[in-house]
Amino acid sequence: MEIWFADEARIGQKNKITRRWARRGSRPAAPQDQRYASTYIFGAVCPHEGKGAALVLPYCDTRAMSLHLAEVATMISPGRHAVLLLDQAGWHMSADLNVPDNITLLPLPPKCPELNVMENVWQFMRDNWLSNRIFQSYDDIVDHCCQAWNKLTDQPWRIMTIGLRDWAHRY
Repeated sequence: MEIWFADEARIGQKNKITRRWARRGSRPAAPQDQRYASTYIFGAVCPHEGKGAALVLPYCDTRAMSLHLAEVATMISPGRHAVLLLDQAGWHMSADLNVPDNITLLPLPPKCPELNVMENVWQFMRDNWLSNRIFQSYDDIVDHCCQAWNKLTDQPWRIMTIGLRDWAHRY
């Protein structure tokens, strides 16, 4: 069995300003855009194995979630079954959702984002690769999201460091 965590994040031109290192007493500039183009990263990680699966999609709905689950299913080791922990967003619990045979969805309790490893993954990606920048276009946003996710999955130890939880991986 593999334990996976899943969530989605909106990334766009109107992004957050994050903390930065700077000389005491200085005020470093942090660019911020006022335009509204954005996209969604549907991401999932298996911290025990240090692997992940993601799709960058223009919409956040049941159809997009079904595509994401199909992508996650391809990353599960052959002969294994995955338990996918996720929040209770409408598109995660929809009766119209296509769940592959090698995945079982396990909803986390409501209003408990601290239980979902993906919240920490999004924070890490924003802090290091996606915030404090001006995206030139929608395609630029998609490119940056893909590059950031690929950097993350090229570092399985990073996924393990961010995501291993005693309560989920003590088996």
